[in-house]
Formats: sequence, structure tokens, C-alpha cells
Amino acid sequence: MDDDRRFMQMALDLAALGAGRTSPNPMVGAVVVKDGRVVGMGYHQQAGGPHAEVLALDEAGGQAVGATLYVTLEPCNHHGRTPPCTKRILAAGIRRVVSAMGDPNPAVAGGGHARLRSAGLIVDEGLLADAAARLNEAWIKYIRTGLPFVVLKCAATLDGCIATGSGDARWITGPAARERVHRLRSQLDAILVGVGTVIADDPQLTARLPDGSGRDPLRIILDARLETPPESRMLGLDSPAATLIVCAEAADPERRRRLEAAGARLLTAPLKDGRIDLVALMTRLAAMQVTSVLIEGGARVAASALAGRIVDKVMFFYAPKILGGEGVPICRGPGPQRMAEALAVRNLEISRVDGDFLVTGYL
Repeated sequence: MDDDRRFMQMALDLAALGAGRTSPNPMVGAVVVKDGRVVGMGYHQQAGGPHAEVLALDEAGGQAVGATLYVTLEPCNHHGRTPPCTKRILAAGIRRVVSAMGDPNPAVAGGGHARLRSAGLIVDEGLLADAAARLNEAWIKYIRTGLPFVVLKCAATLDGCIATGSGDARWITGPAARERVHRLRSQLDAILVGVGTVIADDPQLTARLPDGSGRDPLRIILDARLETPPESRMLGLDSPAATLIVCAEAADPERRRRLEAAGARLLTAPLKDGRIDLVALMTRLAAMQVTSVLIEGGARVAASALAGRIVDKVMFFYAPKILGGEGVPICRGPGPQRMAEALAVRNLEISRVDGDFLVTGYL
């Protein structure tokens, strides 16, 4: 059993290498073991590319006969962009398959395991299932609900401010926390901010990692009246990711024309209380195969996201600083009138990021 856990952890570590590059597919890792020795490894590297099992079996070659395959997700038994992995597993002569979790898609769940068992293979399921589910939490929600997985992130002082009263927010947290955020951006499909953040900070909203491995997410700006300056930095970036401005149907046609000429893509969405309806927007983004969204600000956007109950996960970075006076709160807008109505955060984790603290939890 200890060996099983070790090899499955190896498969999970491999799967994580595909973070940010497999959407709208899951991250999957696979390891082939023969007589206690790893003879093949692979992970799903990009959507439409070979699956992890196929890559691992290709590396194992003839040594796969009678071997055990460790895989982080139930092997597929259906034709998609690639042939079913079960067919390849059977052809390779694998004797035993250990999978971390079943496929959460109700249309195909259990089919891969059933096909392998019917062919006489030993199939063990559920090893390190929690870790496997956490790895693909965004994809799992998207598959089960048809909606993106939404992460609300902020950087705040200990007294809960994301900027000073004058709007200055550079920098609340240190370099390590900011690098962590850029890595998070690289792993999720889209990043979302309000037009107020664009006007105040003129951000790039890119994933800038020291080793240059960052993958820029789709940039989404909530801008009902199209107040985004056409000269905004994010519209002139040399980036494969697009900038999507979400506006009201009645937005000024001339402003629309100028922003499109500057390189923006525009998407209309309904309003709720004069602001973009985030619940409706999530449905539209899902139709575009956006499986995950990182909300970075500002205070009114954060409050609207929480009020709309679209947030799945919070990641609040706290710096050891206190403004001690007027500042911009994490959330600004109408909220509950009674403490009993406050949102409960579960599975709370608190970790140190150099000199800052990260509080993570689920709603």
C-alpha cells in the first residue's frame, strides 16, 4: 500500500505539470510500474494532445505487459479528440489499474473502469482521491454544473484594506506573494476586474513569472458604460490572450468602435442594479469554454461576486501592515444586516508566503 501511495503521488505530481494548459480538459498524470520499478510516465500536456495514459504506455513499450498503471483519473472509454484510453491499456497488456478517482461526468462515469474489469483487469479506485479532486477542482465544477470555478483573490492589510484612501495599492504584499498570484493567473482560464481598477492602476493582467513560463489568462473587464481608456496597457500587449470588455447592450456605439479598434473584444451582458449581472456572465463564459475565473478586484466587484453567490474559493493575502485610518475595504457595497447571514468559509487553510499570510477557503 505504501508503494501504491508513492506511485500515485508521482502521478499527481506529473498531472500538476499541465496546470493552465489542458483546459477545458482535466489535468491527468500516469505512471507504469513493473516489478516495483517505474518504466513509463506521462501527463496530459494540452487540450487535444495525447492523454497521460498513452504517453506513459508509449514510454513503457513492451515492459507494460503484466505491469500496473497508476492514473489520477478514470481512463476514458469514449471517442473524443483522441481514441479511448481503455483500448490502449488493454492492447498494452496492463494487468492492474489503480485510479485516484472516477470520472465526475455523469455521462461517462464508471465506463472506463467497467470496461477494464470486464476484460479481466484488476481495478482499484479511490487512492488519494481527495488530492486528485483538489487538483482538478475547477474542471470538476465545470463538468458537473456547466459553470466556471470562481476564485476571489485579494491582497489586504491586517485591518482589511486593499488600498489607501487615495487609492494607492502598490505594494501591499511582498514579491513572493505577488509571484504566487502570477502563478495562479497562469493556471486559470480568465482574470476579471472592474473598470475602476483599470482606470486607477492601468494593469497588464498578465502572468509574469521569473522563468518566463507564465501563460496569460483571458482578461475580462466589467465596464457597463465602456469607460476603459483605449490607450490602456492591456489593449496593446504582445500576448496571445485576448482582452474581453463586458458592457451593457446600450453602451455608446462610438466608444465600442474605439475600443474594438484598440484591440478589445466586446461582450454584452444584462445589468442588475446598474451593474453587470455576474450570474448571467458566468453562464456566457462557460459557453465560451472558460472553466475557471480569477476575480482580482476591486472592492465593489468583490462584493457583487459574493452577493451573487458565484465564488467557490477565496484566497486572501494579508500583509503585516495596518493603515489605521480610512482605506478601501475588501468589499464595498450592500451586505447582510445580521452576522448570522455572513458567508461561512469551510476547509480553511492558513499558510505563510514569505512575510505575508495566505488564507484559503471554500464557500
